[in-house]
Amino acid sequence: MIHEIRLTRWLAVTSALVAVPNPARAQVVTWHGEVRPRFEYRHPAGTGEDDFTVMRVRAAMDARVDDGLTVFIQLQDVRYWGEETSPSGDYAADHFDLHQGYLRWSGKRLPWLVATVGRQVTAFGEERLVGVSDWSPQGRAFDGIRLDATRGVSGVTFVGYKIGDETAPAISTNRDFFAVYATSKSAAPGSLDLYWLHERGGGSLDTREHTTGLRYVLSGAVDARFEGALQRGRRDGEPVSAYMLTTYVGRGFLRDKVRVTLWYDYLSGDDTPSDGRTEVFSTVYGTNHKSYGFADRFTNIPVHTAGHGLQDRAVKLTMKPTRKLSLELDGHSFAAAKRGSLSTAHFGDEVDFTMSHTYSEALSVMSGISRVFQDRAMAEIGRLDRDMTWAFVMLKAIF
Repeated sequence: MIHEIRLTRWLAVTSALVAVPNPARAQVVTWHGEVRPRFEYRHPAGTGEDDFTVMRVRAAMDARVDDGLTVFIQLQDVRYWGEETSPSGDYAADHFDLHQGYLRWSGKRLPWLVATVGRQVTAFGEERLVGVSDWSPQGRAFDGIRLDATRGVSGVTFVGYKIGDETAPAISTNRDFFAVYATSKSAAPGSLDLYWLHERGGGSLDTREHTTGLRYVLSGAVDARFEGALQRGRRDGEPVSAYMLTTYVGRGFLRDKVRVTLWYDYLSGDDTPSDGRTEVFSTVYGTNHKSYGFADRFTNIPVHTAGHGLQDRAVKLTMKPTRKLSLELDGHSFAAAKRGSLSTAHFGDEVDFTMSHTYSEALSVMSGISRVFQDRAMAEIGRLDRDMTWAFVMLKAIF
């Protein structure tokens, strides 16, 4: 109740402040929101099975203060149904938080340059290395500064984010993340991205890691993508030398109502982890749910591959029977990039089926089921000791 009163007061005060008439400037305030409950079933889960409902609720205010300045504030609550200790006595709002809160400014002298300062989401490319992680209820947001410079069909983005600051009570070391991401859509017949990412952390395990890469995308009746990245420097006190190669080729049929995609990813691994040198690729802040199977066996790489790296061979079939209905069937075969001491390099196979239906501009439903057929290597790295079934139904309402 206390948090509800505070939220009501906050909304009232904010609305009053942005609504105050000022003849010197024109103000436009818009409100956005989302309610997204998702039911999930997983077997096995621990020693048995598990089903639960997790829900995300977001409310946002977007205020155009003047011609060059926008203020955006987005609050978020994430909860499992039934997590409150009492329907009437628990008002702690444990997972109520500020998801985004920033000011965005563009001056009249430099209209091609936009600065965003505050807490914000960021996604680059296909979110392989930096993404919003929207599937997870809490998502991902960064604290810091972003600069976007755009000229015609080309642009470059600079970010400087504070991941950890020892001044904060619960943080013991400083940690920073910097990135430069450049895009050119005039690299005929496709588009080219070039990027540099840098993680820096102090403490007893020093990190000074650089990721440099490129991504080329070809769109049309035949679409293709190639991305490669190198990681150098130091990670957690050890020299690092790792790399990633990913590619796919897709073709549309029946006026693009059916599309078939062949997919291959290689993330380097380390077969001698005790030699004082790291050779396993890290996906940094990537949205791995989109790439490595919807059952989420490999969302934290390299931790979820136990340092062995990953190979993903996949075939994806997408169908759109109607304008509002889409179906997707994916098949993955997962293997270690470096076998090392594993009895086999093959982690297992996964089949994902998802169905999405848009009822209206405000309401959509998505459901799916996945089956994971594990091999001995997946049990040996502690990810899954038997075949697994996972299913979900998710509603999403926006305004």
